[in-house]
Amino acid sequence: MIIPMETRKLGAHLSVSALGLGCMGMSEFYGPGDESESIATIHRSIDLGMTFLDTADMYGMGRNEELLGKALRGKREQVVLATKFGNVRGPHGEMLGVNGKPDYVRSACDASLRRLGVEVIDLYYLHRVDLNTPIEVTVDAMKDLVRAGKVRYLGLSEASAATVRRACSIHPIAALQTEYSLWSRDPEGDILATCRELQVGFVAYSPLGRGFLTGRFASPDSLAPDDRRRTMPRFSAENFNHNLELASEVRAVADRKKCTPAQVALAWVLAKGRDIVPIPGTKRVKYAEENAGAVAVKLTAEDMRHLESSFVPGAAVGERYHEQGMKSVNR
Repeated sequence: MIIPMETRKLGAHLSVSALGLGCMGMSEFYGPGDESESIATIHRSIDLGMTFLDTADMYGMGRNEELLGKALRGKREQVVLATKFGNVRGPHGEMLGVNGKPDYVRSACDASLRRLGVEVIDLYYLHRVDLNTPIEVTVDAMKDLVRAGKVRYLGLSEASAATVRRACSIHPIAALQTEYSLWSRDPEGDILATCRELQVGFVAYSPLGRGFLTGRFASPDSLAPDDRRRTMPRFSAENFNHNLELASEVRAVADRKKCTPAQVALAWVLAKGRDIVPIPGTKRVKYAEENAGAVAVKLTAEDMRHLESSFVPGAAVGERYHEQGMKSVNR
């Protein structure tokens, strides 16, 4: 049985599906992709009501935006389309840093519009904060994109509470996108409080702990050789088994609820506030269907206590990213 997808609001005016679809892994980072299966996953997600689609210009060096453009032909008006800019890559995929300078803001937006094959982007995020450009300068340039009709709403990703506050002084910010899940509860401090004070919606990426909380991985060898998670401390051989014990607590709740661990992990994020929208990523139809089922899972107060006592902040061993990656989060 398909449960109707509820809607939630990001900021004052942007309505989106309560669950979105992260499209990154369709083009890079999580092993090989399959274009036909990816497009089928996008279409099935739309059919299931998960119409909030998330991409970025750096995913696959533009290929992910092109994939969405292809998938959305004839379906553009059915979705809320979000993309990001700011992370700059070289011709061989190397990471060159972050650029939030006004000229780059404009050129990056135009390039994304071309790749997506659309006239307007619904939600346009600064992917990471450029520490060499005042956030006020970047957001002022993003504001010009709204005035020009190229973008409808603005967002930030992995920004600190102070940065969000400064950005909001220039233009309303509809959403902050940051990693948030049972094993990444950092935003529960000043970040979520600031978002709520300023009426900024919160978009939770990696709400399944990059798949770890689903229980699908038995060891690091479960990951493809080119899977980026192999470089992440929480997936390292020395940390994996400890974190696997945490994942077993999700399985215990799932067994009681007669659902899957993925559905429990998503239901927990959904239960943390109607201003929070998780965007689990997948490139397979079967997992999109599984994720959609999370809206039917209602966690009791006891379920929430069990999960949160098992996943106290900091319970997961290892940082979210490697050392260099951590330098660009919460800035």
